[in-house]
Amino acid sequence: MMKFFQQEEDIFGILLETISEGILVVDGEKKIVATNSPLESMFGYEKDELLGKNMDILIPGQYHHNHNDHFKNYYAKSSKRKMAAGRNLWGIKKDGTELPVEIGLNPFTVYGKKFVVALVMDVTVSRAAENKIRQLNEELEEKVEIRTQELKDSVNQLQKEVKRRIEAENKIKNALQKEKELNELKTKFLSMVSHEFKTPLSSILVSATLIGKYTEADQQEKREKHLETIKNKVRYLNNILNDFLSVERIDSGKEKYKFAPFNISKVFNEVIYDANMLLKTGQRINFPEDIDNYMLCQDEKIVELILSNLVRNAVKYSPEHTIIDIGVGQEGAMFVFRVKDRGIGIPEEDQKHIFSRYFRARNAINDQGTGIGLNIVKSHLENLGGEIDFVSEEGKGTTFTVKLPNHEKDFTH
Repeated sequence: MMKFFQQEEDIFGILLETISEGILVVDGEKKIVATNSPLESMFGYEKDELLGKNMDILIPGQYHHNHNDHFKNYYAKSSKRKMAAGRNLWGIKKDGTELPVEIGLNPFTVYGKKFVVALVMDVTVSRAAENKIRQLNEELEEKVEIRTQELKDSVNQLQKEVKRRIEAENKIKNALQKEKELNELKTKFLSMVSHEFKTPLSSILVSATLIGKYTEADQQEKREKHLETIKNKVRYLNNILNDFLSVERIDSGKEKYKFAPFNISKVFNEVIYDANMLLKTGQRINFPEDIDNYMLCQDEKIVELILSNLVRNAVKYSPEHTIIDIGVGQEGAMFVFRVKDRGIGIPEEDQKHIFSRYFRARNAINDQGTGIGLNIVKSHLENLGGEIDFVSEEGKGTTFTVKLPNHEKDFTH
C-alpha cells in the first residue's frame, strides 16, 4: 500500500501540507507510510526520511512495550479518539531529545486495508505553562484548583472566559442600578425635605409676625393661639430631624442599643402625652388599665420611638371622633404591642411598599409626612430581634402588631 501513497503523492501531499500540525500515517504493522513537513520538522528529520520506518523510532525506548499493547488494542477497535487521554505523552527527536506531545488518532481504510492517521502536536509550551500553574497553586495553598485537562481544552477555556465576562458585566449592571436607585432616593429625599420644611416654617413665620401685632392685653388669647401653632410646628420639625438622624445612625451602623429593665407605663405616659397634643376633635386613645404590671427589658428610648411613630400615624390618618386602641400582652418569649385605628387604611396595592423609605400611600399624599417613620421602626425592630406586621382595609382602618423579645433573663444571670 506504500505505492498507493506514492502514486497519489501530489494530491495526498498537498492535503497533508495544508495542515499545520504534524501528520503521521501508519499501517497495522506500525510502519510509517506518510508524513508531512511539520511532523518531520518537529522530530528533526529530513523530508521523507521517516517513510518505511517503524513508528517506534519516534517513541522513547522506555515506552515501546506498553505502546505496542496500546496500539494493537486501538487498531483492533479503530475508534476516533485521543490516545492516552489524561496522561502525559512523549516523543523522541532524531537527536535523542524528548518532547511532550498530544496525539489524536483517526482510523481509515483504503482498498480494504486499514490505516491510522495521527495528529501530533508539540505541547512543550503548554506543558511548561501547566507545570507553572501547578507550582503557583501549591504556593497559594491550592486556593485555585485547575485541572490539567481543562487547561488543554480550548473550548472550556473559552467558556470560562465568557462566564467571567458575564459575571463582570452583571456586577457592573448591579452597581449602576444601585447608583441609579441612590440618585433617585437622593432626589426624592431633597424634594420631600423642601416640601416638609417649607410648610411648617411658613406657618411659624406667619404666627410670629401676627404675635407682634397683638400688643393689647385683651389679645392674649390670640397670642397664645399663635404661640401654640409655633410650638406644634417646631415639635413637628424636631420629629423630622430626629427621624433623619435615626436613618443616618442605622445606615452607618452607629446606632448603639442600651438594654435595661423599665416599666411599660413610663413609656406609655410619654407616648400618650405627645400624641394628645395632636388629637383631633373627639379623638380618644384607649390603653390597658393594668399597664403598670408590665416590665420590659429593652432599649427604652427605641421602644418609645417605635410606639410614638405608630400612635402618631394612627392619630394623623384617623378622622375626628374616632378611637385609637393600644393593646399590650405577651406571646411566649415575645412582648406584644398592638395599635389599632379606624382611619383611612392602606390601599391593598400599596401595602407591600409600606415599610419602604420615603414611600407614601396614594391616599396619604396630601397629608404631611416624610415616609421614613415606618422604615425606621422596621429597621430598629430587625436590629432588636423583633418584628412588625399589620392588617389594613382601605377606609376602615389599620392594626399594627409589634413583637419584641424581653431580655430580662439576660440581666438576672
